[in-house]
Order: sequence, then structure tokens, then C-alpha cells
Amino acid sequence: MASGNSRLLDPGDQSVQLAEGALETESVSLAVGERFPTEIALVFSVESRASQCVNSQLQEASRKKLWALENDNKDVCDLFKELSARLVCIQTQKDRFLLTFKTIEEIWKFSTYLALGYVACCLEHFLFDHGYWLNCSLVEDTEIRVTVDEDHLATMYLGLLIQEGNFFSRAVLNVLEPLEGGEESLRLHKNEVVHVKDIGEESKWEGMSLSTGQRGLVAVAAVEPLPHPFYQWFLKNNPMSCGVSQEINGSTSQPIGKGRCTATEDHRGKGWDELSFSKGDSIEIVGFLIPGLQWFVGKSTSSGTIGFVQSKHIAAETREPLGKCSVFLSEDEKSSLLLPCNSSEQHYTSLLGDLARTDITSVYRLAGFEPTAMFPGGPSEAALQGCKDIQLLRTWEEGAANGLSTPSDSEQSSPEGETPLTALEEFLRQESDDLDDPKFFIDLNAGNMEDARVFDPILTFLNQGCYVAHFQSLYDLSFSFLQSTFYSFPDEDKLVLFLETSRNWAKRTHLCWAHIRLCFLLGRLCIRRVKFSQARVYLEEAMSIMDKGFDDLPLLVALHVNLAAIYLKQKMRHKFSSMLGKAVALLVCLPGHCFSSENEMELVKYLLREAIAVGNAPLEARACFLVVKLFLQLGKHDEVLPFVEHLQFLATCFSSQDSSATSLDTTPILSYLYDKKYLPHMALASIRISALSDIKGTPSPIWRAGLVLQNTSKLLGSQLSRSSIPAIACLYLRHALVFSHESGAVPIQRALCAVLSKMYLQHGKLDGALYYSARAVALGRLMSEEEAFESSLSLGWMYVLASQPAKAKEIMLQLLHSLRETDSVTQDGAVHNLLAIALKEEGQVKEAAENYLWALNKAKETGNRRNQAIALANFGHLTLSCRATQLAESYFLQSVQLYIELQGVEDSEIELAQVLLCLAQVMVNRHRIKDSKLCYELALVFAIKTHNVKSQLHITQSLCHFYSKVSPNPGACITYHEHWVSLAQQLQDREMEGKVLQILSQLYQMLDKPTSLRRSLDCTKQSLRIFIDLGEAAKAAHAWLQAGKLYYLMQEDELVEMYFQAAIQTALKPRDFSLAMDLYEEAGDIFFNGNRNRHQAVEYYRGGAVPLARKLQATRTELRLFNKLAELHIGLRSYEKALEFATLAARLSSSVG
Repeated sequence: MASGNSRLLDPGDQSVQLAEGALETESVSLAVGERFPTEIALVFSVESRASQCVNSQLQEASRKKLWALENDNKDVCDLFKELSARLVCIQTQKDRFLLTFKTIEEIWKFSTYLALGYVACCLEHFLFDHGYWLNCSLVEDTEIRVTVDEDHLATMYLGLLIQEGNFFSRAVLNVLEPLEGGEESLRLHKNEVVHVKDIGEESKWEGMSLSTGQRGLVAVAAVEPLPHPFYQWFLKNNPMSCGVSQEINGSTSQPIGKGRCTATEDHRGKGWDELSFSKGDSIEIVGFLIPGLQWFVGKSTSSGTIGFVQSKHIAAETREPLGKCSVFLSEDEKSSLLLPCNSSEQHYTSLLGDLARTDITSVYRLAGFEPTAMFPGGPSEAALQGCKDIQLLRTWEEGAANGLSTPSDSEQSSPEGETPLTALEEFLRQESDDLDDPKFFIDLNAGNMEDARVFDPILTFLNQGCYVAHFQSLYDLSFSFLQSTFYSFPDEDKLVLFLETSRNWAKRTHLCWAHIRLCFLLGRLCIRRVKFSQARVYLEEAMSIMDKGFDDLPLLVALHVNLAAIYLKQKMRHKFSSMLGKAVALLVCLPGHCFSSENEMELVKYLLREAIAVGNAPLEARACFLVVKLFLQLGKHDEVLPFVEHLQFLATCFSSQDSSATSLDTTPILSYLYDKKYLPHMALASIRISALSDIKGTPSPIWRAGLVLQNTSKLLGSQLSRSSIPAIACLYLRHALVFSHESGAVPIQRALCAVLSKMYLQHGKLDGALYYSARAVALGRLMSEEEAFESSLSLGWMYVLASQPAKAKEIMLQLLHSLRETDSVTQDGAVHNLLAIALKEEGQVKEAAENYLWALNKAKETGNRRNQAIALANFGHLTLSCRATQLAESYFLQSVQLYIELQGVEDSEIELAQVLLCLAQVMVNRHRIKDSKLCYELALVFAIKTHNVKSQLHITQSLCHFYSKVSPNPGACITYHEHWVSLAQQLQDREMEGKVLQILSQLYQMLDKPTSLRRSLDCTKQSLRIFIDLGEAAKAAHAWLQAGKLYYLMQEDELVEMYFQAAIQTALKPRDFSLAMDLYEEAGDIFFNGNRNRHQAVEYYRGGAVPLARKLQATRTELRLFNKLAELHIGLRSYEKALEFATLAARLSSSVG
């Protein structure tokens, strides 16, 4: 898990409380764009949850990764680009990154990701390798904390605003007097939002009030920018024409309320829709009571009447807070946001099934070769250490005997103390709908439009005095009534004609409810056709005749909201203001709002704008939720993303203020959207911090695991396949396994065990592979003989790879016994082949040969040339182990011939490369150098063709050995070592890369040409950088020395001393005196064996190596040095010194013996 924070996003800063009066001069000068920082440091630390302190081992591992990237930071740049930041540099020693931003959008996105914890999660995915992700207990215990200087970030944000020149601000004091100089000024009240524009003057800006629309000059000191970049973006992109309404006020400290409240005065409703009550009456809140709104919907507890109630007429203290479960949403509303994600659940289940699939029952295995595996493995205890589902998994074999798991008693029983329905739930409770929606077929060509009886069915249906379930299709966003209730109309024009005629009949016959609903349907169709004026006429007509609207609450809501949205769109300020208060109450105070048209977005965005302007955080959250819900229902995924991010931020802020509240978790939606926008880092980060939830509609762990697999493959730039299951998915696959076990889904359990087994095998963790393979066998037995057979065969192969042939043989013998009464020739051959491999490992050559022959005959019987080729190659391995090289060559050649006929099949070409490698080694043993060279290079060609890096690595290592030892060829040896370096880079194995670069440096040095020496120096410096990054002091010291030697050979003497001293200091820093002594001697040897500056060897021998030899009591080293010094002085014609050292050597040799 990871965390991060940013004060820039603190909603508590919405209404900045500053004393009235002029700001300090320094603040004003900053506000006009002076001294803005351009960079900010992002500091990270890797911490353990258990110990609450830094995990020094992981912190050091992350530093090593960053050291390697300091000079080649493209991957880091790409990561921060996805996080909407620009990398300036990496400062590994300080565990930090320097970042910068060029636009408001960049700092907005980054600060949001920082607050939501995505930055930290992205770093976790980036910094750690597969060894970390395979250790699930370590992953669950680790938390990356990232921090930035919050004031610094806020100042950068302010600087970008000033640079842009126009932005939204909030008045920090009342401005009622004109500015000095008599210029036209803008009158402002404290906390009023104003749009300001830089006009080039230091102390004043041009402003426009969002409340009044008035323009004028405003003092810089009188306003402060809105603290959240989201507000700037939203207000700029959603300008509204009707200003800030008096129906909405700023929020108090009171939360959203529910339950009952008490009337504080007598009130008589002014219309049919307003509730009348007396002082002291108890009023039940229908839905929510949101602070700052003038109206809510209430129900009289004495009469049962429902109507609008003004908030000023009740005692707010008597109502209850919304509850611990949520701060601004009901539980049903939470689940309503999760439905779009579930469309991929079946897709990911199928994906896991595909990854689990194996061909082991139909395709033989090549002895000792598993192309997906990486050997040798890492620490075996990491595979299963701390896994919370081990005990659970151990019960599966018992489950195989007892049958499938069933839901627990607690799952089957109903909740205790079931609470009574609220007024709203009782009203919206729908009767069971066993019948389809009624359908009306009217023949418009029959000429009977004037016959009232023709319209009786539709008028009777629509004239029902309350809401019924069949009306849902008339009100929903998808206009489903066009395909259900009125399916018979060929086009909308004819339907409109029919509805218009029906409306006239309803009006004549005084069928009030039918008249209202027909006007509403006609209005909806006009809105669909963007005929807003005509729609307004229909909707106003419906409103004018309605007198019992609360009996059909969805209709009442739809009429108010759609009509208010049209007034807003058509800039009818007076009508809009008169309707706004009640429309808002119906829209945001009633949970579970069902949208009826895209047109409602106008009103919802207006509410969000108003909430931002007055600083009403609960209303802002409700409005943002409605925006998200409508965009998701419309399928507008590109447009919804910033609103979902902001909603998640608001939910996080509310839960941080009230620890008892359950935060809304939109991370599944965010993961879904990031995946759609091809932002794999963000998708993985969102899934990483999402909490597993029991809320209905929440995506399951299977969905999460599938999404992680899909996005990790995007990061790696490769197609997800059975041969490349990323380790980063380990934790999610195990969560999915626990979930599927609890739900009793045996097939998906088996698939997950097979996938986990493959994943552990691919990363060299054979104990983990064996464990999950064994679990797959137990689960396979619960399904069918076919699944059990396949799983058992896979387990046997795992035992072979784990060098446990006895267990593999036992499984194969059991499988052969089970196949006696079947006629499956291919399966029989596959079992005999694996049995032969196990017998060979046990040294039972004769029995192994018999089973290989059986497998070969079965392959010939079915005409399967690939299996024939594998069986022949396995015969070759068997005979080679008996040193029958001629016979082995014959088998390998026959196998190659069959493989050549199969060209075009990727898996068979990988096997062909391995067989050619074996054939080449046989040729070497038989001293057929040209043939072996051809086989080696053909093997590499096929490995390259199949893009199998591990196979290429194995073959390249063999070629390097061949051209250095068997058939020396310096040029070819250099070529293949360079290819080896490129493979190490692809595998991101820095240690291997450094080692091969050292060898390559020596090969270039042996050519002893100016260009080759320069190339040798380049290789040495590259290896030096790697060893420094890896913290390998001894190897780095030798690399420094090698570089100095190369400068000596290149006659660049001014640099030689510097590199020698760097080598020695590298050894002395950790007080490795033995290494320092050797380096002194080796440095002296370079001068001693050279033809220039031989006298410089004296200082390295006498001044460096000899004192350290005495300190370490390395007598033989000291003797050797005295002999070298004597010989050196003779060559320098310094005979007295030579005699002195010769005497010392003689004395020392007598004591050594």
C-alpha cells in the first residue's frame, strides 16, 4: 500500500478566513508573479506497517534501482508524465525526485493523484522487482510514503495562475468603497467568488462577480485564488448565465441530516406541493436534509401528507446525522456507481481460464527444458511466507472428499433486527413485476383517430393515480418505452402524432394524470430532438395541472428538473429562480435519483458551480456524485474522469474528518476508466489502494486480478500470454483465490491455482509452483476426470523440474493405471514420455529407454510429428548421458529434421533452438567444429525469431564459450558478448550486464588497437557505473583500476594516477585493507610491466602495498613485493636500493621457509 498528501487540496481552505484590511506588501508582490519557484522535491520512504519505521532493506533496493536510472531516466519520465508531472532529475542519495509543472492542468492532476495515494503506488510498482511482489506478506506490510513541501506546491500553483492571467478568486474582505483614483471598482462581499484578469497593473485586477455578473476593478489584496485547481478548471469550462442563486447558502458545520425534525412555528403551505404544519409538529425527512438548501421534502407524521418544507421552519438540531456508513450518500447510491465495471467480470474470468490452459496432455515435454521457467530460483521461503490463505488452501483436499463448499449460516440467514423502511423507501418500494410492460398497437392508417375508444387503453394505463413499476420505462434515460410500450410505431413522428392526439382526448375527458404524463412524454421527445421551447410548453402545461404530484414522485422530480434545466439553458432567469429551490430539493435531497434526459446535466453542473461558489461542501459532493452518475449512464468515459477523481478526493476528505464514516470507494471505476484511456500506471495504482468491499455491485477480486494482468502487460509492452504471467499480479490472484473458495466456485479456483503455479515457475520459485499445482490437482478431482488428469500430469512435470523424480514417477504410474481402460493414445504417450524423463533422472536408463520408445510409437501412431521430434530429442539426451555421442547425434538430427518440417509454430521453434544447442554440444564432443558452429548459430536464429530472451541468453553464453575456448575467434567472441550485454539489459539484470561488460572490455583490450582500447575503456566505464549503482565496492574498485590501466595503454598518463587513486580509495572507504593491498600491487604491476614511467611503481609497492602487507601480516605478499622492488631498481640502475630490497627479501624468505 502507499500513501501521499497535499495541502493544496484541503477542502478546509475553501473559505480562507483572513482579517479585513490590506495584505502585507510581500504577499501582494508574490501575487503579481514575482519569485515563483519552478521545481519541487518529491521525497519518498519505504516503511513497514508492523514496525512503523523505514524498511532499510527495501529503501536500499529502491536506491539501487534509481542509481541505475539517473543517467537513463526515460522510464521515470514516462511514469511521471502519466502522473502529469515533468521530471527534472533524480536525486538518489536524498531519496527524492525534482519535478516541475508547466500548466494548471498538470499541477491539478498531480496534486489530486498525490492526495489519493496514486503517486506512491506508482512508485511502488516501478521500484520493486518480482521478488518483492511474490512475497505477499511483505507487500501487505509495506507502505511507500511520499511527501512534498505543501507551501511550495501551493506557491507554484499560484505562480501558474498568475502566469495564465485569468482565474477565479474568493474575496477575503468586504469591498464596499471605490478604489483610490475614482476608478470604477467592483463591490464584493466576503467569500464572494470573482473571476479576475491580469490587466498589467501591480495592485489591481479586472474582476467579474459570479453572484451579480457585474464587472469592475478589484484590489489584488482583496481576493485570494480558489485553492483547488479543479475549481479553476470546472468554473472556466462551465460558465453559467443565471448567476449565484439566493436559494443556496454556504454550508455550516452541520452534516447532512435524515430522520425526523420538529417544526418551530406554524405554517400554511402556499400551494398544493407545500406541507402545512403547526409549531411542535414532528416532520419526517424524506431523503436528506442538506445544510444550505432552502427546501427539503417532508412527511407529516400525523397526517401522512408529503410536501416541500422550508428549512427555516424546523429545528435543525433535532434531526439525525446521515450516519456512520456514509457522509453524503446512501448505501444504494454507492453501489449504483459500481455497475459499469461489472461488464468486464466475465471477460476476466475467461482470461484467467485461457492463462490456466495447458497443452501438457497432448504435447510431450523436452527433457530438462521449460521455456517459461527462470532458473535458478530465488529464496524459496518468499513464495509462501505470510500467505494468509495457506491454512485455507490446506482444507481443499478435505473438501474434495466432503463435496463443494456451501454458503455459511451467516450468509444464508437474514440480518438481525431488520430496520423499518423509511418514508422514501416505503414510497419507492415496487411490487414484484412478473409481467412485461404493456404494449399498445395503434394503426394510424385506419382513419379512426377521432374515435375515443381507440385511446381508452393508453389513457387508462397512464391515468393511474400513483407510481407503478410499469412507468419506469416511460421515465428512464434510455427512452426504453420506444422499444416496449410504443414498439409498433415505425418512427417518432407518428408516435408524437399519437401522443398529441391522446393528450387532447385526456384534456377533453379531464383525465388529469394521463394528461400530465402525456405532456411529459411529449416534452421528453422534444428534448431528445433539441426542441427546447416546444418541450418547455409541454412541461409547463403538465406542471400547471398537477395537484397531487407526490403520489408519483419520480414524475414530479423529472418535471421539475427538466423544466428548470430548460429555463437555465434558455436564460429565463426569473422563471429559473422561482423554480430552482424546489427542483434542487427534489434532485439532490432524494437518494436514488433516476435521470430522464441528458438535459439534466445543465442543472446538475449549475448546482456544482453554486456549491463551489458558496463553499457548501456537502452539496458539492452530492452534485459531483450526480454528474458522475449521469456521465456513466451516458457512457461518456472521457468526460467523467475528472469528476470521479474529484468525488473520490471529497470522499477521502470527509472520511479523514470523521473517522467513523465509511469512505466512498470509486477506485474500481477509476481503474476501469484509466484502463479505457490506456493509463496502465494509474489503473494499477487505483487497484492497489482500492479496498475489498461487500457492497452490492462491487467488482470482485477476480475482476481486480484480471485488470492487473491486463494493465501490467501494457506496461511491459507485450501481449499477455500463458508464458509470461507478471509477478505483480500475485497478491491479486491470491485474493481472487480466497474469494472463489469462499463462494464455492471450483472451476475458477482450479484456474487460479494453475495460473499461480505457472507464475511461480516462470520466476524460478519451484516450491510455490509445486504447492499450487498440488492444489489444482485436489480441485480437479472435484470437477471431472479430465481436469484431474491434466492437473496431475502438470504436477508430475513440476516434480521433474524440481529434481524430485521419485514423486514424478509415482504420479505417472498412477496415471498410466487410470488410462488402461481408455483409448487415448496421445495422453498415454505424454505420460510415458514424462515417466521416461523421471526414470532417466533416477538413473534407470533401460526403463527410461523403453518408455521413450513407447512414447515415440504413440506419436507415430497419431501422426504427431512434433511429439515424434520431442521423443527423438529425449532419446538423444538419454544416449548422450551414456556417452554414446554418435547415437545421440543421430537422434538429434532426426529430431531437427522433423522440427524443420514444422516451421511456423512458435512453440516448436523454441524447442528446435534447444535441440540444435544440444546437437552443437554433441558436435563439439566429436570435434566437428564447423558443424557445431552451424548448429549454435542456427539455434540462436530460431531463438531470436521466437523473441525468447531466456533461450537466446542460454545459446549466446554457449557461443561465447565456443568462440573463446573451443574455436577461438576474437571478432566473433566480441560480437556475441555484445549481444549478451543487450540481453542482460532486456532482462534488466544489472549484475550480469556489469560482469559481461568487464569480459568485453578485456576482449577489446586484447586486440591492442587504439580504437579497440577506446571501446574497452567505454565498456569498463559502463561496468563501473553499474557496480557503483549496485553498491559492489570490490568490483567497482577493480573497474577503476582497469580504467586507469587502459588510460596508461592509451598513453593518457595525466588520468592514470587519478583512476588508480579512486580504485584504492574505494577499497579503503569500507576499510577493506586486503583489497587495497591487492590494488596497490596491481597498480604498481602496470607500471612495472610497462615501458613508460616504471619508477612510479615504487610508490605503489613501497608506499602502499608493503605497509598494508605488514599490517595484515601477509608475509608471502610482502616477500613478493620486495622481490619486485629489487628487480625494479635493477632495471632503473638504482643498485643500492636493489641490494637493500634483495637483502630484505632474503631475510624474509629465510623466516618463511
